[in-house]
Amino acid sequence: MRGGLRTRLQALQWLARPRRRESLPVRLDRHRIYVLPTGFGLFLAALLAVMLVGALNYNNNPALLLALLLAATALASALQAHLQLAGLRVDAVSAEPVAAGTPLRLRLALARDDRRPRRGLQVARGPATASAELADADRTEVDLWLPTVRRGWLDLQRIRLSTTQPLGLVRAWSWIWPAAPVLVYPAPEHPAPPLPDTGSTSARTRQHPLGDELQQLRPYRHGDARRTIAWKHSARRDTLLVREYERPTGTELLLDWQALGALPHERRIARLARWVDDAEREGRRYRLLLPGQPALGPASGDAHRHQCLRALALMPDA
Repeated sequence: MRGGLRTRLQALQWLARPRRRESLPVRLDRHRIYVLPTGFGLFLAALLAVMLVGALNYNNNPALLLALLLAATALASALQAHLQLAGLRVDAVSAEPVAAGTPLRLRLALARDDRRPRRGLQVARGPATASAELADADRTEVDLWLPTVRRGWLDLQRIRLSTTQPLGLVRAWSWIWPAAPVLVYPAPEHPAPPLPDTGSTSARTRQHPLGDELQQLRPYRHGDARRTIAWKHSARRDTLLVREYERPTGTELLLDWQALGALPHERRIARLARWVDDAEREGRRYRLLLPGQPALGPASGDAHRHQCLRALALMPDA
């Protein structure tokens, strides 16, 4: 019975606005704010009904006045709960990609169009909930931690903004449905074998002030460290000369999809994702080869890591 009631409530939810995904920013107005009594509000309504019947039956004017005052207070609280959401604006949603299986932090930027304070706001999507207030500032950010299951684009479902302020007698709520999917990286394999030894056999070098081998002498420039000055050579040429060193950058790793042909489709993606993280952790330059896509790299750094993990996350299913 409870499952059937939940199904009917979910069906009614799809009749609420918005009925399709929408671009941000979004302003909440009276056309998309809904108000219903809470459990405590229903109890108070039943209590007031009994008080009114008793006051009319016994012609008790003080009891009748008290019941009417309480009813007016309840109606005023319903109007105030509606005003807590009216004029509220959702400017943007954003999230940093995470590996599948790791909670994703979805950040919502809320703002208000007027000076009226908003207190007791609740933001929810499924089991994830967060609280927010707009009292002293005109803008605030709310973090929702969403579970992730699989790699690829995570389509955001409806997000509910609600409040029971000021008296908890009614609940006012509204829905937003951002048309902005967020990316989920593939879960890296754990444990995984070490990085492959394939790649370029010749090590490249680059200039580095703490390198191991002397590369050249050059004239002194303002800002050069005193420890790099070659004093003996400078004395011979009667001008300041600075040592420049070089340091090997190491071999370039080749992370090739075809080299993992013995693994299932998703295992290949998980292993390559792990190797990308390991290569970044060791400061190695690497190239990623995926079927049907141009080679990524060789490079290193956060931008290159994101590019590689994005390509792995968006690989088609087997």
